[in-house]
Amino acid sequence: MEETSDRLNPGITPEFDPKTMRSTKPGLKRLFITTSVLFSFLLGVPFLWKSVEIYRSPLPFHDIDSLSDQIESTPLRFPCNFHAVFVGFPSTDPDNLRSQIQDGINQLTHQNSQCGSCNFSLSVTVQNRDDQCSETLAHSSTTCSYRCGVIKRNVFGVGVDDTVDESLNDVFSGCSEESGKVYSVVVVNKENANGGDEVKAVVGKRRHAWIVGNGLEERYGDMVARVSEIFVKVFMTGGRDEDSIQGEFMPVGSDGRIVLSFSLLNSNPRDWVYDWDFQRIDEALLAPVTKALAPIANISVESQVLYHTPKSSFSSWDKKLQSYIFRTSDLPFFVNSNEWHLDTSAGASGRSKILQFVVYIPSGKECPLLLQLPNGEISKTNGFISPMWGGVIVWNPGNCDKDSESPSRNTISPQDLEQIVEIFLGQFRQLFGFKSEAIYTSGLGTYKILPSERGFTEWELDVLSRKHTCFNLHSCSTTLGSLSRLVRSLPRMIIKDEIGEQVKYSLKAAKLAQSNASLGGYSSSASSSREARSLAENAFFHPSIMSVSYFSYEHCFAVYSPFFLPVAGHVVLAALREWRRYKQEKAKYLTWLTRKKTA
Repeated sequence: MEETSDRLNPGITPEFDPKTMRSTKPGLKRLFITTSVLFSFLLGVPFLWKSVEIYRSPLPFHDIDSLSDQIESTPLRFPCNFHAVFVGFPSTDPDNLRSQIQDGINQLTHQNSQCGSCNFSLSVTVQNRDDQCSETLAHSSTTCSYRCGVIKRNVFGVGVDDTVDESLNDVFSGCSEESGKVYSVVVVNKENANGGDEVKAVVGKRRHAWIVGNGLEERYGDMVARVSEIFVKVFMTGGRDEDSIQGEFMPVGSDGRIVLSFSLLNSNPRDWVYDWDFQRIDEALLAPVTKALAPIANISVESQVLYHTPKSSFSSWDKKLQSYIFRTSDLPFFVNSNEWHLDTSAGASGRSKILQFVVYIPSGKECPLLLQLPNGEISKTNGFISPMWGGVIVWNPGNCDKDSESPSRNTISPQDLEQIVEIFLGQFRQLFGFKSEAIYTSGLGTYKILPSERGFTEWELDVLSRKHTCFNLHSCSTTLGSLSRLVRSLPRMIIKDEIGEQVKYSLKAAKLAQSNASLGGYSSSASSSREARSLAENAFFHPSIMSVSYFSYEHCFAVYSPFFLPVAGHVVLAALREWRRYKQEKAKYLTWLTRKKTA
């Protein structure tokens, strides 16, 4: 039996144990197949990671933080050159006058260095009755020297204010404005025709003002105080009571656009129907206004005529006035938002600001309709404004009696239409923070303000440019700072190249606005700041940010794990199991080789 067993198993020793030894070398085919499948999965991981990668355009975080810190720590101030000229006064020390005026300006401004204020320089010239001058000039290479004797006292007459304004503009037209605008106040000691002590103070539509009176050399203190007041209260702040940029102080959209929507509302077309020739008024009266405000806002004008537009409030009949009355307490309910379909502009979508100007024609049942003020008087304009919304004028037809059952069709006369537009321009000025009347009153006296055919004087446009530049830069830095914090807090947010370019261009425009402001370029700084704010708003409200604002790692795992985790788990376990089996079989083979050598 032993011979037969040896013959059947030749070469195998009796010490061979099949459980712990094997006589052949284990193969690598199964291990190679399983490891190949495993490595194919591992090689696909980078491609999978690349496919779910979030693209983020690099943003200049350091420049954004630098802009915000600079605006907060160093408020932007504009150079302003003030020049006071005293004509017809005895020889007086101009240095002393300059010191007194400067002290008065500092007291009025409280040496305030908030954004939009003036970093002023002051020059004073004294011209005596013999047209001999003594002057002290500011330490500025761009400030022009007054040509002695050019201003004559006889020019400042009665009823020639426009002529005086133009002559003063010619006198100071040679002054360089590369380092800020030049504002002048001329004090003329001249006897009036009636020989009284009346003092006349006028602020022109350019950048000049003048004070004319008799015996002014005896009232130096009052004249110095008035000159200081004109420089600060008029030329620096525009005659506005509140000098702040907190909030949206001007009705301008975040994209720098304003849409002026003029609507003619026929309350009841069964009584009468009115139309208007608005195109002629637009070209004659509104075009100069939109052109003057071009550096501050891109203004577009539209008009429409609506019918069946009753008001929401009620009116009462006044026997004494023989008219229907609505009071200021009724104004919040006057606008009928359900019947007045005013927002019809297709070009006013987005972040543009729409200002509504409504001409309301009452029906025959409440005509004439007058606005009664709280003091019991009737409003001269018969209109009112709603801040940040627009204005309303109630226009009564000349004849409120219906002659027939069929409605009459009429057109508002050009004279009435011009009066309506003038009232609208006054309301438009009020929406920008200015007064509608051409008078500025203070504790020192009353100042007459010459109206401009453009709706805003040059010094008022300067005030708007300074304030608008500061507000835009503040809004730009706030928006970019919010975008920066948002992007940093969400590392998986998509940031497209378009957003990065808008942020870079916004920072570039903001720096250009700051540079232009420091050089005295009011219009250019306002235009650049408007562009900076618009680009910052476009970047923050980009559709890609609004649609996919966050894509976390947990979201990726939850989406892709049902597809890859079950298969990947089996592949990894199979590879580990095969590697363990190969190590065991190889150990059996090495044990057999060792036993064979010792035998």
